[in-house]
Amino acid sequence: MKLKVWEITLFSILGAVMFVSKLIMEILPNIHLLGMFIITFTLVFRVKALIPIYIFVFLEGIFSGFNVWWIPYLYIWTVLWGVTMLLPKSMPKKISVPIYAVICALHGFLYGTLYAPFQAVFFGLDFKGTVAWIVAGLPFDAIHGVSNFFIGFLIVPLSLILKRTIKN
Repeated sequence: MKLKVWEITLFSILGAVMFVSKLIMEILPNIHLLGMFIITFTLVFRVKALIPIYIFVFLEGIFSGFNVWWIPYLYIWTVLWGVTMLLPKSMPKKISVPIYAVICALHGFLYGTLYAPFQAVFFGLDFKGTVAWIVAGLPFDAIHGVSNFFIGFLIVPLSLILKRTIKN
């Protein structure tokens, strides 16, 4: 995968935008734009969308510390990217808008469950402990999923704007 200079610049900016948007939104628990950005970037850039995603992940580690909480970031956002990659490239707008919003929401609802395998391995949790950890996080996952659903309606308009901008 050979990158052009403008792509390197753009992906760096997009990764930084993801990071800054999360910082700004930290006053609201579990409400952020990351799922929307990941799906949008995947629709527009496909495999190359991993670049701004991992720029964001490494910025998180650099500025917030490469600690235990950070390790699941190495895979948790890639799950959303992978699900988006499995979707058909061109869907009618009427269908794609709600589908992207639902996928974005599902990632939010399942965030704690996706995080749990690492927690279980790292902290030596058995099955009951893992389930208890997931259940304890359900209120936060509910906020995450509902907010992702509504934010997910920005995916199609943002991807159209990004595609037009790149074309010009």
